[in-house]
Amino acid sequence: MDLTQNTNKEKNDRAKKMMLWFGMVSLVMGFAGWTSAYIVSSSRDDWVSDLQLPQSFFISTGIIILSSLTYILAKRAIKIDDHNRCSQWLWATLALGFAFIVFQFRGFSEMVAQGYYFTGPTSSIKLSYVFLIAAVHIVHVAAGIISLSVVLYNQIKRKYSSQEYLGLSLGATFWHFLDILWLYLLGFMYFVG
Repeated sequence: MDLTQNTNKEKNDRAKKMMLWFGMVSLVMGFAGWTSAYIVSSSRDDWVSDLQLPQSFFISTGIIILSSLTYILAKRAIKIDDHNRCSQWLWATLALGFAFIVFQFRGFSEMVAQGYYFTGPTSSIKLSYVFLIAAVHIVHVAAGIISLSVVLYNQIKRKYSSQEYLGLSLGATFWHFLDILWLYLLGFMYFVG
């Protein structure tokens, strides 16, 4: 490989990594704004302080943690050029990603069954924040699933190897970020207010 091509590839790889990090920082800023508004709003007279988060949110937390583990195992497999095992772990991660979303929606159903709504006469500002924060996170997990689907497609096409797996690595970083973000959000909603 020509030194110029190598330098261009390194620059391109660095640019991809930086774009991912800029995107994740902007997501952190957005969720920091919503959680800050949540804290400020908790001093309102109509703040519901006895809201129990749905059990399905906690189940989905276990699922997303497990999905991060399967993504780690996929990355380890490609580092030793075990393409079959890498694909298996990526499929498992994808299934767990969908399971996470299913349990999030079950959580919404549990809240509605308890008489808690996003808007309307039986809603409150706290409920609106819980629905909003969880729903916006689901949207980002959907983006993570799209990213994972691209990684899986590239893996099936054998575009990754122990020498070249940047796309898989970037996808994993974003997935782990979503995992950590949900852990923060769940802890925040559980302990604050």
